[in-house]
Amino acid sequence: MNSHELHRSFLRDLKPGDWLTLLAGGLCIILLTNKVWNGGIADTAVIRSSGKIFSSVPLSRDQQIEVPGPLGTSIITIEKGKARISSDPSPRQYCVRQGWLEQSGEIAICLPNEVSVELTGGQKKYDSLNY
Repeated sequence: MNSHELHRSFLRDLKPGDWLTLLAGGLCIILLTNKVWNGGIADTAVIRSSGKIFSSVPLSRDQQIEVPGPLGTSIITIEKGKARISSDPSPRQYCVRQGWLEQSGEIAICLPNEVSVELTGGQKKYDSLNY
C-alpha cells in the first residue's frame, strides 16, 4: 500500500463526529491564537531617550515629536491612534522601517540613537519576553 492509498483509506474511515471534532479543534486553535497573540488597544505612546522617559503622549491627538539622541534628532509621528518613528539619524534605519505601531506592548527601538517609542494601555501583546 503506497502513501496515496493510505491517505485515501484514512479519509474514508473518518466518521461525521471525527470531522466535527477536527473542525472544533481547528476553531479553538484559531480563537486562542488570536486571543493570546493580539494585544489590546493602545492609548498612550511612551517615548524614551537615553533610557529615560522623554514624554508620554496620548494617541488621540495627531502630532510630531522631536526627540534628541546622541546622533541627532529622531521624529516620532502619531496619527489616527498609531505611532511610528518616521525619521532617525541611525545608519540602518531599522526603527523607521518597522512602520506603524498599533497595539499595546508594541515597541520600536533605535539603538544607535538611544530612542524608543512604546505603546501602552489595555493588554500587552504576547511575546517571548512576556512568557
